[in-house]
Amino acid sequence: MSLRPITVLVTASGAPGTAALLHALRANGEREVRLVGTDMSERSVGRHLCDAFQLVPAGSDAGFPDAVLEIARREEVDAILPQSSFDLEGLAAHVERFPMPVLVSRPDAIHRSNDKAETYEFLHRLGVPAPAFRRVNGAREVEAAAHELGYPERPVCFKPVFSSGSRGFRVLDPTVDRAHQLLHERPGSVAMRLEEAVELLPDEGGPDLLVMELATGGERTIDGIANGSEIVLGHPKTREAMRAGLAMFFVTLDDPELMRVANLIVAELGIEHFFNIQLVGEMVIEVNPRISTVVYQEDLNLPYLGVKRALGEIGDDELRALTPRIRPGRSALRYFDQLEFDA
Repeated sequence: MSLRPITVLVTASGAPGTAALLHALRANGEREVRLVGTDMSERSVGRHLCDAFQLVPAGSDAGFPDAVLEIARREEVDAILPQSSFDLEGLAAHVERFPMPVLVSRPDAIHRSNDKAETYEFLHRLGVPAPAFRRVNGAREVEAAAHELGYPERPVCFKPVFSSGSRGFRVLDPTVDRAHQLLHERPGSVAMRLEEAVELLPDEGGPDLLVMELATGGERTIDGIANGSEIVLGHPKTREAMRAGLAMFFVTLDDPELMRVANLIVAELGIEHFFNIQLVGEMVIEVNPRISTVVYQEDLNLPYLGVKRALGEIGDDELRALTPRIRPGRSALRYFDQLEFDA
C-alpha cells in the first residue's frame, strides 16, 4: 500500500545538485512527493522543477527563517530540507518554531563546522589528519603565516575562516606562471603568488583568514545520515573531474577506515540528519552538516530515506540494515543541462 502524499520544502533550489535531488525525491517508489522550492534568486532551476516556488531573503538575512516558516505553513509542508550552508544557521536557531521537522543539526554543530579554524582544531585533537594552519587577519599576518608554513619552498593556501564551497579559496604558489594563466586558463584560477595576495589584502582588518598547509592527492567524501552521535547510513566516494569548482564524477567506495574517521567527526559535533565530510589525500579539509551530491541507487534513495527518518517513518536500526545495499563502484557522472521557458 502506498504511503500518504507529503510536501517537502527544498531551500537554495538553484544549487547545482537541485535537479538530481528533486528527481530522487519524486522517484521514491512509495508515494507522491510535492516539492516547494525557495531561493534568493528568481533565476533558480527550482522555479521550473518544483511544484511551487517562492523567493526568500539570503540565508544570512535576519528575515530568512520567518520567510521560510510562513511559506512552510502556507504550503502545508511536511519537512524542510536545506541545501545551502548559508541556510543552516538561519534555520537551526529557530527549529523549535517550526511545526514540521527541519533537517538541520544544532546551532553549535553548524557553527563549529562553518568555522574552519575550529574544525581543524578539533580534528587535530581527535588525531584525524588535517592541514597545519594559522588563523590570521590582514596582509602582514598572511605573509608571516605563509612563510611559517613553508612558503616559498612549498605552496600553501588560504581562505576565509567562514566560507562555503570554494569561495575565497586560493593556492599561494611561487611557481605560478601569470602569462600562462592569462592566455590559456579560464577566469577564476585558484593559484596566485603570495605577493599578489598581499598586494590585494588590507594590511590589517578585513575577515579572518585561514592560511593552511596545501593538502594534495585524490579527493574523497563521506556522505550519509547521522543521528547526533553516529552514522546510521552512509558511504565514502571519490570526487573527481573538477569543472567550475564542482566535482563532475564520483565513484562509491568500500573504505571502513574513512567511515571510522567520519564517525569520530559526527560524534564530536553531534551532527544530525545529512552530512558531507571532504578529504584531499589523507587530510580532512571540510565538514558540511548538510546534504551534498549523492550517488543514487534505485534501491537506496538517501535523500528520501533522510526525509522519512525525520518524519518518524523509519528508524535508525532499519537504516543501518540497508547498509549492505550500498554498491561500491557505483559511479555518477554530473553534466550540464538547460531548460527553456517564455518569460
